[in-house]
Amino acid sequence: MPLRTVGARKVARDAVHHPLFARYYARVSVTAESRMGMAGVRDRLLAGLSGRVLEIGAGNGLNFAHYPGAVCEVVAIEPERVLRQLAVEAALRAEVPVDVVPGAAEALPVKSEAFDAVVLSLVLCSVRDVPRALGEVRRVLRPGGQVRFFEHGRGGGRMMDLTQRALDRTVWPPLNGGCHLHRDPVAALRAAGLELGPYRRLLMPEKGPRLPTSFCVLGTAWRPTAETE
Repeated sequence: MPLRTVGARKVARDAVHHPLFARYYARVSVTAESRMGMAGVRDRLLAGLSGRVLEIGAGNGLNFAHYPGAVCEVVAIEPERVLRQLAVEAALRAEVPVDVVPGAAEALPVKSEAFDAVVLSLVLCSVRDVPRALGEVRRVLRPGGQVRFFEHGRGGGRMMDLTQRALDRTVWPPLNGGCHLHRDPVAALRAAGLELGPYRRLLMPEKGPRLPTSFCVLGTAWRPTAETE
């Protein structure tokens, strides 16, 4: 299937550049598909979607193979150059049309109210300005459009809370492409004025040691159909 890159020329520079982390992430994420059950999580994340979908922070494009046939187009935003090239390769293998576009979550290079759904998959941990990024999510969604999210964040009790905070203040973000461990994605979605639908907490991996990245949430939110300024 031919790949279209409409809009790519609108962004002259890479918004993010973490080449070493990108190569590490690409290897680990592929391993996680089977060993950590991520392929099943992606199926649940994307099940039932239709119409035009915007995926923010597409990484190396592992979601692309899981989009259902009712999706007529995916516009995939990825700011990191190495991951974006891998996403382009994944888009060529996808069974739905995928456009891979450079851009930042805080300034999406797409029109307002242009999408039926937005997918956030392990991205809110690393955006620089979460409220601004979620404001952009609301902007690009049609009224009543949905957000599908799978994110990691704070959890695990007092000692893990302290550990996540300490790592966020020191070595974790610079070593992991700007990732933060102690953010609360559900609270952020609610604060952005999105209506929370069903969501569930889960651990990744489900079995084994509890890591600072283990505490995840999978769910749905909506842009309200009637909004007041």
